[in-house]
Amino acid sequence: MARKKEYNEEEVIEKAMKLFWRNGYEATSMQMLEKEMGINKFSIYSSFGNKNGLFLECLKYYNKKISTIFETFKSGTNGIEDIKQFFYDSVSLDFKDDYIKGCLVTNTYNEFYQKEDIVINKQMNSFMNNLKSIIIEKLEMDGTKDTETITKQANYLLLAKHGLAAAARVNSKKEIEDYIEMTFNNL
Repeated sequence: MARKKEYNEEEVIEKAMKLFWRNGYEATSMQMLEKEMGINKFSIYSSFGNKNGLFLECLKYYNKKISTIFETFKSGTNGIEDIKQFFYDSVSLDFKDDYIKGCLVTNTYNEFYQKEDIVINKQMNSFMNNLKSIIIEKLEMDGTKDTETITKQANYLLLAKHGLAAAARVNSKKEIEDYIEMTFNNL
């Protein structure tokens, strides 16, 4: 007979997610996870298979948490202003929790881009492709731009979003706001 879990799975996933977010995947040890999550290795392995399985659950949980921001972004009707608001929304969470800054997906994308983890790379590529397609949709709302300009601006904004995520780890709120404003002044 299987033992009943003596912990709330969502709570331990959130704790693990924050630890991965702060340290990255490679720098997070099982011992660190045990301590942060408040459960033992056996429970981690039993519930998630291994560190990689736990990390995948953390990515799913993170995507669920940011889905509201993405839905607001997708459903907006103000083109470039929607993109700018998305930039602000994507870092607004960071300033509520001082020890976690940046974007977990961008951090993961940067850490895994040369690794051969097919599942994580597939998730990261899917996220980035989805983000770029939404950016393109928003840029297309301006009927004066040709396809080449839209593609160049979408690439620029995707890279600017990566830069924003990295900057949010170390820069002040004012510096981040200035970065966003200057990014959109250049369009």
